[in-house]
Amino acid sequence: MVFKRLLGSLGVGGPTVDTVLDPGTARPGGTLSGRVRLVGGAADHEVEHVALELAARVETETEHRETAPEGDGEGIVVFDRHTVGGSFRLAAGEETSIPFAVTLPWETPVTELHGRPLGIALGVRTELAVAGARDRGDLDPLAVAPLPAQEAVLEAFDGLGFGFRSADLEYGRIGGTGQQLPFHQEIELTPSPRYAHQANEIELTFLAVPGGLEVVLEADKRGGPFCDDGHDAVSRFTVPHEGLAGPRDWTALVDGWIQELVEHRASYGSHAVYGHDSGYAGHGPGASHGGPGAGAALAAGAAGVAGALVAAEVVDEVGDFFGGDS
Repeated sequence: MVFKRLLGSLGVGGPTVDTVLDPGTARPGGTLSGRVRLVGGAADHEVEHVALELAARVETETEHRETAPEGDGEGIVVFDRHTVGGSFRLAAGEETSIPFAVTLPWETPVTELHGRPLGIALGVRTELAVAGARDRGDLDPLAVAPLPAQEAVLEAFDGLGFGFRSADLEYGRIGGTGQQLPFHQEIELTPSPRYAHQANEIELTFLAVPGGLEVVLEADKRGGPFCDDGHDAVSRFTVPHEGLAGPRDWTALVDGWIQELVEHRASYGSHAVYGHDSGYAGHGPGASHGGPGAGAALAAGAAGVAGALVAAEVVDEVGDFFGGDS
């Protein structure tokens, strides 16, 4: 993957930069590596630093918006930054390469499942500071695959009959969690027939840390006995990072979470832990079991019949994000 940008603000004949990411799938908490390739311009330049920024398109109407038009509720949020090169002289026409290996934040949003886009726009941007002038290139797409535990949870939802509706990034923090980034990812799922009479949709948020994965579930409730003061039900669970290769029955575990969410009217204050300390739990009545490859249908929902409208929006929105930010 090669990103080529002319640093126009440094003037005609200024340096050019290519950011090349190493092959392989990026994951939350993992390493993003590659090289920044520089070619000197028509004259010598004193480079002060080379930096990489990670940015995301986030739904927000706050003062933290960077480039979004007024009132559209979206903006670009820089959520990580790394200086990968220090001070040096770049001679006219000189070619040099700066290797880098940076660690992605554990809460980096997931942009794809089994190679299918979820509609989340993340970007990498290179900044070159030369003699007091700074030039940041355009944002270029960054794909992030789920952690094993994230994939296992999504596989389980698919095996239980839930469908993919959409995914986005919401500015703000979820109360009672250890969230670090100023925004969080929400994956909206349509309920399975078993729970369709109790919830309009289930919103899923992953908050990963080095020691495990916090899963936040919110039920957009229907009217009736499940309603509770007009508030949606929220529940939190914690699991270790092991995925489908682990000993857990993830489908039964997730089914137990849903039962607790819809039957016990969970609130922001509730917190159930299913991990190394408290042992395995979550086998609820009526738990179903997905076979090998469960989750392929959920992934296909992002680009198939169930997600046709979502897929069309993804093309337009991602194009706007990477084509109009500069």
